Amino acid sequence: MPAKCPICAKSASPDYRPFCSRRCADVDLQRWLVGRYAIPAARDDDDDDDEIRPPPPEADESR
Repeated sequence: MPAKCPICAKSASPDYRPFCSRRCADVDLQRWLVGRYAIPAARDDDDDDDEIRPPPPEADESR
């Protein structure tokens, strides 16, 4: 069974896989760029992003 385009559900084209055409590939790209697609994230209680941390010690480069 051939793969379906995630935008319009037509058969995917080998040239634009997983999409069926350049148009559907561009529609998908535009959705990512405007933020329509997003990866959900949850903040952990252990995250202390407000805390200022010193940079890690640098390796001794004089050797």
